[in-house]
Amino acid sequence: MKKYISIIIIILNVILTYGQHSVSGTVKDAKTEELLAGVNIYIPATQQGTVTDLDGKFQIKNITQNDIDIIFNYEGYKTVNRHLHFDTPHKEINITMQEAVFEMDEVIVSTGFNKLQKDNVMKVAHKSLENLAQKGMQNIMEGIAQIPGVSNLSTGTGIVKPVIRGLSGNRVLVYNQGVRLENYQFGEEHGMGIDPSGIAGVEVIKGPASLLYGSDALGGVIYLIPEKFAPANRTIFNLSSAYFSNTAGGQSSLGIKTSKEHWQFLARGSGKINGDYQIPSNERVINSANKDTDIKLAIGYRKTGLKSALRYNFNHTLNGLATGMAPGKVKYNFTGKYQDLTNHNISWKNDINWKNSHFKTNIGFSQVRRALIKQNTGAFIDMTLRTLNADLKWYAPKTNHWEWITGTQMMWQTNSNAGQHFLLPNGRIANAGVFANMNREFDNGVLQAGIRYDFRNTHTETIDTNRPGFDKNASSFSGALGYKQDLSDKMRLRLNLASGFRAPNLAELTSNGIHEGRIEIGNPDLKNEQNIQVDFNWEYNNSHVEFFVNGFYNHIKHYIYLQPDNRPAILLPVYIYQQDNAYLYGGEAGLHFHPHPWDWLHIQSSFETVTGKKQNGEYLPLIPADQWKNEIRLVNKHPNKNLKKYFWFAEVNHTFEAHSNPDENNYPAYTLVNTGIGAKWQFKKTKAVLNISVHNLLNKTYISNLSVLREDHIPNQGRNIIIGMNIILD
Repeated sequence: MKKYISIIIIILNVILTYGQHSVSGTVKDAKTEELLAGVNIYIPATQQGTVTDLDGKFQIKNITQNDIDIIFNYEGYKTVNRHLHFDTPHKEINITMQEAVFEMDEVIVSTGFNKLQKDNVMKVAHKSLENLAQKGMQNIMEGIAQIPGVSNLSTGTGIVKPVIRGLSGNRVLVYNQGVRLENYQFGEEHGMGIDPSGIAGVEVIKGPASLLYGSDALGGVIYLIPEKFAPANRTIFNLSSAYFSNTAGGQSSLGIKTSKEHWQFLARGSGKINGDYQIPSNERVINSANKDTDIKLAIGYRKTGLKSALRYNFNHTLNGLATGMAPGKVKYNFTGKYQDLTNHNISWKNDINWKNSHFKTNIGFSQVRRALIKQNTGAFIDMTLRTLNADLKWYAPKTNHWEWITGTQMMWQTNSNAGQHFLLPNGRIANAGVFANMNREFDNGVLQAGIRYDFRNTHTETIDTNRPGFDKNASSFSGALGYKQDLSDKMRLRLNLASGFRAPNLAELTSNGIHEGRIEIGNPDLKNEQNIQVDFNWEYNNSHVEFFVNGFYNHIKHYIYLQPDNRPAILLPVYIYQQDNAYLYGGEAGLHFHPHPWDWLHIQSSFETVTGKKQNGEYLPLIPADQWKNEIRLVNKHPNKNLKKYFWFAEVNHTFEAHSNPDENNYPAYTLVNTGIGAKWQFKKTKAVLNISVHNLLNKTYISNLSVLREDHIPNQGRNIIIGMNIILD
């Protein structure tokens, strides 16, 4: 046996060490020839990367492929993409970077082929957490709503959930640490259990993403990018903190990451607390406080041809459920019902690279406990959801501008109850899908296409005669076809056609009881939702102007929604799950103007609209109102050796009157004004960032049509001053 094991180890070592290459060099400013420290360098094909040191130097070893693209990203500079062919074991290159007005052209990781945004067939919105934090945010989903086409369903300050072009809940998949987040996200009043600390950035796919992500990615994907490990032979400390005036709350995070030649380690702990939030009348919303504890741990290993990372995330969130408004001082303790949500998430990601191809695996396990606690009576609802995910992808060798990905994704899930009331039955879900996706490059265009098949089995146990157990199968094909054409070096056009499907969730199939202040009744005979969506994107950019127009039409067959029932209500209103064909249409348009020679001035404006209707012409519930967002920003980069940047911004965001479903109230239009300042310093190896922002500067009283508290006529948050600080010691 030892003999065979030794032979296997030798063979694997030969495979993984075959064709080793390395690259090194320096990065300079093209105009001043200043050596640039902290430039991000990344090789998409092998998932390797580093940053330049204080002397602008870099080195990447153990590269297995003969042909690579190596990408250089740095804030305030144009992205540089170099293609390298290794005819010798080592290459040395010297890069010069030119200053740029607009954002970096990022590598998109959520669409499979790891292309730069300008080369990607799908238009994907990308934001770094640093950029989101500059405008202040109390939670990450609030920050993501800065992206055109993305909105929020909110319950006060503690429960905020994403809405992409009118679709939310189980129709939007959230990926954290590379695996899908499963934590009872179907309802309006269920917290996400995600802390922004330890997240480097976010990518948003607006539209069906079932090809790569399977069932439930009907409306899109929120892909949270975890923070990277430290570069080799470096140790980095990080301390961040924020204060929220409206809730007299705050958040702090402390992290350390260190890397040797092969091993990497990361640890981060965070805590957040918010008291009852204040509305413009100076009253406070009773029992709207929330608390959050988050721990992230990660260990990585890298060797020639192999990159592995094991990550663990623990999150414990307590969210009060608001009961009304009253004058008084801020309170942090719960005075009524509250949610107790505990998440354990483990992911193990492996990238195995050969000479011309590579294989990726991502295994994830999560355990989520959701309890609804009533004061003095214990857990009214107490459920535990356990989910095991497996994601396997093979990237075939690139030949004559053709690229292929084939893979499979599997999910096993169980739900169990321990509370007084069974919101969902005990049961299990098994899901498996296989897919193939191709990418073909032309001189000025890219074609992408793929097909997928999914199968899901849902089994539930009997609760009582009104909720018998059942065994239900669902399956469907889905696909995507897209094309990007460069009309010139400044203009490009994208057209995408995609389909997706979503199997009904347990709540829609089995509900029969009290939920969110009403009685909900499910339907075990519900059919799969199936949609087809057309997306159009046109964009133009030069040195001083960026302009884009996005349009979409989304037809959904068997759309599932809650409808008030005609039966008389004794204590609470009765809602039942129904289906109807539906369609949504709309889009986003935006302008970013940077007039020459005022390099410090940025003027931005965007408009977003979505209309959602049932087949009979009635409006769908919970569709975001149209929004017109305007911003002026003053930015001074590199004013002196230590002060790297300072900025000021002001926003005027107008929300139009919402299109109301017959069972919803009309919510009038409103305008909010936000402003803020910030600065970034660097003292040798220490970086510091300070941001001060004011949300709802004029203390406007308003009610969003996407607020869960709208039916109780409770306004959204009043003026909120957010002070944030981030210190990095390298």
